[in-house]
Parts: sequence; structure tokens; C-alpha cells
Amino acid sequence: MAALVVGVSNALPAWAQGSFPDRPVKIVVPFAPGAGTDAMGRLMAQKLGEVMGGSFVVENRTGASGAIGTQYVAQQPADGYTLLLVASPFTTVAASLPTAGYDPLKSFTPVGMIASGPLVWATTPQTGIQSMQDLVAKAKAQPGALNYGSAGAGGVNHLVLELLKARTGTFITHIPYRGVAPATMDMISGQVQLVTGTIPALLPMIKDGRVKPLAVTSAKRSSVMPDVPSMTEAGFKGFDVQNFFALAAPAGTPAAVIEKLNTALNKVVALPEVQARFKVDAVEAMPGTPAAQTRFIEADYQAWRDVVRSQNLKID
Repeated sequence: MAALVVGVSNALPAWAQGSFPDRPVKIVVPFAPGAGTDAMGRLMAQKLGEVMGGSFVVENRTGASGAIGTQYVAQQPADGYTLLLVASPFTTVAASLPTAGYDPLKSFTPVGMIASGPLVWATTPQTGIQSMQDLVAKAKAQPGALNYGSAGAGGVNHLVLELLKARTGTFITHIPYRGVAPATMDMISGQVQLVTGTIPALLPMIKDGRVKPLAVTSAKRSSVMPDVPSMTEAGFKGFDVQNFFALAAPAGTPAAVIEKLNTALNKVVALPEVQARFKVDAVEAMPGTPAAQTRFIEADYQAWRDVVRSQNLKID
């Protein structure tokens, strides 16, 4: 038996001997370069490399509202050398698209949460809509007359609208775009009347007066826009939607690798320069354990599945 134990020990992979990572680690961002998710992935890659003393590189694999890149990571070897930069579409797409091709609860092993922050409900001064209550009143008075532009069917920008419709019994026409930017440009030109987007994406147009914020999608205000009410203050108690970021590995990744990555990720999230970047991006750090990420993903996924079912959404 002693010889057998020695033989197995010598055959252990590098990560079991404490040398992980001994080659480049790939962080797959399932969205295009230049987007907020891509920026977060590159920030994490840079800082994880510094903290762990290895090389972390970003690879963009786009398509199907993030599903293409997510499927790719799920199919990679469970050795810690391919990670997924998780964002809100991870759960919304899985909840709403039968063809998503992955299970957010079974296809991945959580590494840890990174940060979260709200979207902002926005319109233009030309619509005359002054508040979320005003928006709902107009939607009830003229069902279907208001058009809402989202970043794509099944994404968080889409499902936050469906949640509002479900809570208020209203009908607002959903028009999917390939990103929030073109939807926002069409809103400014009058083609649609409403969008939601991240605060950094909309803030320049809010500041120059082209876009009017109605509320952030969270239960509390954002420190970046302290004058804009939360959904609770706007009269929608219990409405709390946040855009989030996390890291995940393929299911079955060894616990020793996950522990190393989680420890490093929590150190990265606590770095003063990272905290400063989060403030600019209007997100708050969410350090914690893989188990905490599991609970978060489970709750988020179930909540969006409930919305999809209540609204009887059929998305191809």
C-alpha cells in the first residue's frame, strides 16, 4: 500500500502540489470587447495575475446574449485554467431561453462574487414622464403605446421590464436591440420612450440633459446618482434588480483550485485601486465564499424563472 500511495502522489497534477497556476489562466468574457462586462473581466485578469503571480488573459466569445461563451466554458477541462466572467445574463438567459445550452446551477463551480450595482430607468424630457408612478399611469392609460428598448431578448434589461409589467399589470411594448447604446440613441431620437442601462453608460447623457433618470432598479439609492430615487422610494417595495459580476469555473473543478482562486479574488476586490474603480462604475464590492455565490445564483435564477413563467414569455 505504501508504494501505491507514493505512486499516486507522484502522479498528482500541478494544482494539487500547490503550484497553481503554472500556466496562463483564461477568463472568458461572453460579450464583445469594450462593454462593461469586458472591462470588468480585464480588471480582474490584471489584478488576479498580480495577486497570484501568474498570467491571466481575457478571451471574448460573443453571441446569443452571452450563451455562446458560457457554453464554451462549461465544456472545458475542470482544471481551473478556463474561467467565466459571470454577469446578470448568466441567470436571465438561462431562465428565459430554452436554447441557452447550460444550467447555471449544475454546469459550473462558483469561484466568488465580485460586485453588483443597479440599472437606471430612463426616458427623455420630451415624453413628459416625470416619475415611475407617472410611467405606470401612462402605461395603464394607453396599453402598448409606450415602447421600451432593451439590450436584447432574455437579458436583464429585458426581464426588468417584464418584472415591472408583472408587478403593475401594465403592457409596454418591448423592442430588442443589439446593446443598450443603439436603444438609447433611438430613445433620444423618439423611436422608443424608455430604456434601462448601467449608470456609467447613461450618466453622460443624463448630465447633458438628453436623458432623464426616473429611478434606479435597486431597493436603495446609488451613491453615484444620489438624487435619483430607489424603486422602494418610487413606490415599488421589494423591487430590487442589480447587475452583478462573478467568476465561475467548469463543474467539477477541484476544491483546492477554487479555494486558491477565491482567496485571491477576495484580495483583489479589497484592493484600494479596485474599490476606486468600482465607485466609478457605480458598483459595490461583494467579496465572499463560493457557497455565498451559489446561494445568490440560485435565488436570482429562480426569481427570473418566476417572471418568465408569470409573463408566459416565449423567446427563441
